[in-house]
Order: sequence, then C-alpha cells, then structure tokens
Amino acid sequence: MANLQTAERVSRDASDNFVFQRSILAYHEAAKRIEGDVLEIGTGSGYGIELIAPRAKRFITIDKFMAERAEPLPDNVEFRQATVPPLPFESESFDYVISFQVIEHIKQDIDFVREIHRVLRPGGKVIITTPNAPMSLTRNPWHIREYKSEELHNLFEVHFRDVKVEGVAGNEQVMAYYERNRQSVARITRWDILDLQHRLPRWMLQLPYDILNHMNRRKLLAAAPEATASIRMEDYFLTKKTEQAFDLFLTATKR
Repeated sequence: MANLQTAERVSRDASDNFVFQRSILAYHEAAKRIEGDVLEIGTGSGYGIELIAPRAKRFITIDKFMAERAEPLPDNVEFRQATVPPLPFESESFDYVISFQVIEHIKQDIDFVREIHRVLRPGGKVIITTPNAPMSLTRNPWHIREYKSEELHNLFEVHFRDVKVEGVAGNEQVMAYYERNRQSVARITRWDILDLQHRLPRWMLQLPYDILNHMNRRKLLAAAPEATASIRMEDYFLTKKTEQAFDLFLTATKR
C-alpha cells in the first residue's frame, strides 16, 4: 500500500493490535460465507487477501491508493485502483461484495449502496462492517459519518432483503483495554474546552487526530504491553446485541 500512515490504515504494529485483531475477525467471518466471484471495496493494507482468496473463484479488491506487496498476488486475485462510487464494473458481475470500515468514509453513501446492488448478481450478498457510533470515544475527522445499527439497516433495506445487523463485541480482556483507552482519551479531550473537535472542519482536525491517536495507542502499549499485545481475534465475537459492540457487521441479499 502507498505510504499513507494515518490512524485509519490498520497495521500490524503492536500499538494497533486492539483494532487489528477486530479487523481480522471480519475477514474470518466473511470467509465462512463467500464463494464464487468476490469484490472487496477497500483493500487497506491487504491483510485480508490471504483469507478471502482461497474461498473465491475470482477475487477483485479495489482501493483508492495503490497497493504495494512484497509477495505476488494469488493467481485468482486482481487489485485495481479506484475511487468509489461509482464502481468500475459491469452490472451483475459478482456473487459477493465485502467492504470493511469503508462506508463511513463515503460521502454519497446512498449511491455507494446502490452501486453495490448494481454489481451483484441476482441473489448476491453483501457483507459490510463500520464503526458503531455509540461506542466512539471522540469525533473521528476521517469519517463523514458513523452509523447506529438501525441507521445502517435502513440504508441497505431500500435495495436489499434479509438485512441483518450484528455487532462485533469483545470479552472482558478487550473491554478492559477499551476502558483504559476511554479514560486516556477523556484526559486528552478535557483540554478541548471550546469543543473544537465538533466546531472545526474535518480537514483541520485530521492531522492532530492522527498524531494524538498514535501517541495515545503507544502510551497504552508502553503502560501495559501484555494487556495490549495479548488481545487475539478469538477475544472478539459476533453478537445480536449492538449496544456495546465496537463495529456493526451487516449482511444482506440483493432483492
């Protein structure tokens, strides 16, 4: 991937482990469900390719940034650089569309959903993850918006049937890290007495947000390295209860 080191590009760095393991769960859950021709919107750093490719007949993954990989892509995988929407594919080209932690960055989210519907074959399925708005600790200036479970459900229900929104939640170990993170973020934001995080335009906040986010994650790692590094994918799980879920996990079928 191009050298874009923002807090939005989840890495294997130890300080990102809390988020990375949660992101891996989404790919494992998708791998249980997908088959045939699969499109991924949002390649990110590409850590999901090895999980999805073996289950797909053909796997196309797209991102607005150019991919850089030390290893060659599997024979059934193709990377394309594209900014969406629209999607650069013919209608009814795919059996599955997956997109993890992307829709919150899309200004035209209605068009985004409509395009996913267009490129899916009849009966095709979509799998989406996005942050669960009630669990956000502060405004993320990289996000156009964040969704509550009912908002995400309603967005997809227009074009899809069997819409199901679950939550990606964590066990006691994960929740303990989250609480330490919450307290640390609260100590930082208490200095924002003018509530600038909600008053300033997003572009002005992105660099400060990245700097403070990286600093905070590394501080938590230094203070309790084992508590951070020991979190594993198995510490996360899907649940029907989204109140304390970190991410929303949506599945739906094309009408």
